[in-house]
Amino acid sequence: MTRGFARILVPTDFSPPSDAALATAKALAAQFGAAIHVIHVLHDPYATAAYASDVYGYLPPGLKESWHREAQRHLDALLAPADQGPFRVTSDVVFGSPAKGIVDYARDHAINLIVMGTHGRGGVAHLLLGSVAERVVRTAECPVLTVRGTSAALATLSAA
Repeated sequence: MTRGFARILVPTDFSPPSDAALATAKALAAQFGAAIHVIHVLHDPYATAAYASDVYGYLPPGLKESWHREAQRHLDALLAPADQGPFRVTSDVVFGSPAKGIVDYARDHAINLIVMGTHGRGGVAHLLLGSVAERVVRTAECPVLTVRGTSAALATLSAA
């Protein structure tokens, strides 16, 4: 195996830019013989603020577990069974704030590269919504590759 990227993390929000990031990560993993970790960070309503329970009210029992199961089902559908073995895929759902959850996962699992999609918001939308990718780039201890576009566009580029 080539020295370099042994573990690639792909955070996903199940959007087209995340699909493009996964396609890019697969190409890199094939080139470097790397394992792929795919995660989805579920925003934890109780981790939002000191008084979050007052803001969100009462969550019915089992709701977080239901969110977790549904997110894991979506993660499991992202990669075909034929991709699971060669890429040594690990998938996980974590609760927390997205940027912190991604950076913490990367640190805790000795990730060498984060490949993530970006929605490319600009102007007021970026000012109001911020950018998870930007926060990850600023705080991650490993390199971060951001990908814009769709997986269909990447497939066209890969074929050329």
